This record gives sequence, C-alpha cells and structure tokens, in this order.
Amino acid sequence: MKPAPSSILLTAPDGSTRQSLLGMNLAELETVVAAIGEPNYRAKQLHEWLYRRRAADVMAITSFSQQLRRRIAETTTLRTLTLADQQTSEDGTIKFLFRTHDGFNIESVLIPSEARDDQDEPKRRTICISTQVGCPLDCKFCATASMKLKRNLAAGEILEQFLRVQEVAQQEITNIVFMGMGEPMLNYDAVFRAVALFTDPENDFVPASRITISTSGLVEGIRRMADEGEKIKLAISLHASTNGLRSELMPINRRHDLSEVMDAVEYYYRKTRRTITFEYILFEGLNDTEEDARRIAKLTRRVPSKVNIIPFHSINFTNPTGISARLHPTTRQQFDNFVAMLRAHGVQVMVRSSSGQDIEAACGQLAVKHGAATLKSEM
Repeated sequence: MKPAPSSILLTAPDGSTRQSLLGMNLAELETVVAAIGEPNYRAKQLHEWLYRRRAADVMAITSFSQQLRRRIAETTTLRTLTLADQQTSEDGTIKFLFRTHDGFNIESVLIPSEARDDQDEPKRRTICISTQVGCPLDCKFCATASMKLKRNLAAGEILEQFLRVQEVAQQEITNIVFMGMGEPMLNYDAVFRAVALFTDPENDFVPASRITISTSGLVEGIRRMADEGEKIKLAISLHASTNGLRSELMPINRRHDLSEVMDAVEYYYRKTRRTITFEYILFEGLNDTEEDARRIAKLTRRVPSKVNIIPFHSINFTNPTGISARLHPTTRQQFDNFVAMLRAHGVQVMVRSSSGQDIEAACGQLAVKHGAATLKSEM
C-alpha cells in the first residue's frame, strides 16, 4: 500500500478540488501561500493558526484580511473529518466515531484518569488514536481485524482526531497513545509526521514523553524509530511467550517471530536507552500459567522494561470464528495470580483497566461498519 499523503485532497461534484492544510509542515505551507502570490511570513501565520490556535475554519484566521481568507478558502480547507457519533461510558470514557471525506469510519477514544481524587499522582486524560482505516494484521483477539484494511490515514486525519476530541473534552488532553485502529508502523511516515507536529513546543500539544506508539512487532519500524532518534515511547504487543501460540494469535509472528522482535527491541534500547513497555492480554488456559510467567520474565529482562497486563475484552459483537471464538478472559483469581508470579520473578507490572468496555471502547474492541457514500456535499 502506498504511503498516505501528508494531507487530503477533496474533490467537489463540479470537479473542483480543495487541499486540506492540516498535516502540512511550514515548508509545505510556504508553497501554498506562494501559489497565491503571498510572502513567506503568511505561511508562519497560517502554521500558528493551524496548530497553536487550532482554527477549525479558514475564515476564523483573523490575522488575514477577509479577502485573503476567501482566496485561501477557495482552494484549501482545514478539517476533513465529520463527527458522526459519540458514546459516553459509565466510567467516563468517550468513544468518537468519525467519518472520513471518502466515506470510511474510524474511532478514537478519550480515556479519563484512573487516579482517585485522594491520590497524589497527576490526573491523565489520554486519547487513543487510530492510524489506519481497519487493519491487515488479523490479530485474533482484536475487533479491528474484522474490518480488514481500507487505507492508511493521512497525517492531517491523525492530527484532526486529537483536535476534534480536545474540543469536546472538558479538560486538556495530557497523553496520546497510538493504540487505536491499525498498525502504526505500517503507516510510519504519516504517523511520525503527525508526531513531529504534536511534539513541536511551539504548537503546545503534548510532549514526546507522553506519547506512546504500540506495535505488534514490525521490526523495520522499531529499528527505524531507533535510527531516527524518535523520542516517543515504544510499546510491544506480546500476548504470548511461545512462537507457536503467538503465531496463532498474531499471524505477523510468522514474519517476525519472538527472537527477531526481541533482537529489534534490544537494538532500539542500545540506540535510545529508553525503557520498553510490553503488552500482554491474558486468555484463560492459553497464556496464564507459571511457565508463561517464567518465559515472559526471561524475555522482558533482556532490556529495562515494564509489562502491562491487560484483561481480554469480548469481541463477540464481530461474530468471530476459529480461535477468536474460543478466546475467554482468564479468571479474576488466575489474573491476580499471574501478576503476582511476574512480580515474584522481578518483573515491573502494571495492570490496565477495562475503561469503556460497556460501549465497546476498551482495548481490542474498536470496530466499525463502513458506509459507501462520500461526504463531498459537506465541502
């Protein structure tokens, strides 16, 4: 699949086109303003209104004259997503359904802090962002696999998820996780173009230390992150301690097995000296034994790391078949026992919550149906 463009080109019924500016860097914005005969400083103003002031419409850019705003609006737009629906969980999690300009659906999730009011730790508000429409990797525990892959998202569409959710959130979003629909490493260029804009201090979004990218083990992307000095956090979806089970659950393991993934993780750590997060969903009778705990401890101690233990969340609403239909969450007692076994082996363990499970917004539950109609009438 060819890389997604930095921004979206929309075509109206009359054949005219408008380019989305969101996702463009300063040099690209200079090209836009030069095309209409404006000096470079206009690009700096446009950049500020896009990313720091977060204008939703060209006509809101009051640094420009009305005439200039109209000229820019004739060939460009700032936003391309339509908010089609949102659901709020009883725990405060909010799931957003967005429609793309070409009629596809994606979901983003705003996750409230898990800290109690009487705790001293800072309150986090985390957005879980999608990077593809669907996903091609067919992980057997993930609802997104039922969608298959439609296309990559452009950098502007990735950024717009944050902007639109922030407009709804009552408080500032503090953290970003690329753990929504899709495998981020399969859309590397667009994802890291968005990351560059998120982490630019002048844009006042979220610092690199509060952004995490999760991968199922795409070795090329892990090594590229290391070589390019990307400063965001890296999480590896592990979910099994043997190649046999991991290949059943995650077919990508047949391409990059545990040995190859761990070699890439070691390479990443040597280059960056950053702690790795390993993600591990517990399935009853499959990966929750003492032997699994011992093997996970051996694997993860190869680099400074922590392990996020995640409850399995039902994907029955996708009508799963095969091994997907046979997956069940481990019992509460065995869940706690497994966490205790890992800690006894010296593993730093974090237990992830099931935020948003009642609205199918918890880990692994994002999946939507697609309409066929495009939204050109909304241009």
